Amino acid sequence: MAVAPVAPGFSTTVEALRLREWQLGPGQPTLVMDQFSAEDFHLIVDDRADVHVSSKDGRFYLGWFPLGRPGTDGEGWRIAVTGTAQVPGYHLSFDTETPADIVAAAVACVLETSRRV
Repeated sequence: MAVAPVAPGFSTTVEALRLREWQLGPGQPTLVMDQFSAEDFHLIVDDRADVHVSSKDGRFYLGWFPLGRPGTDGEGWRIAVTGTAQVPGYHLSFDTETPADIVAAAVACVLETSRRV
């Protein structure tokens, strides 16, 4: 019986099967919020201490709900981009325990796609 060769860079040793550590916990929301300037965005903190950020043109929205978004099951972050008459918009959600680093990376990616018209 022939055994297939192991691909370069792939190991079948115990080392390759070890568990990894993953970042857990919400982290610092300032990593997300520091991406927004007062020049281009409105920031509102409501009576529940939820934070709402919207672009001045109204097409981008970010909500941070530290205790969970009302009416949802643990949604902590909500990102929405309004579409146009020809192309629909989209939204992303993350739960309250999603690390802020991950949400910040998603926000940065969305912001990089925007351009002034």
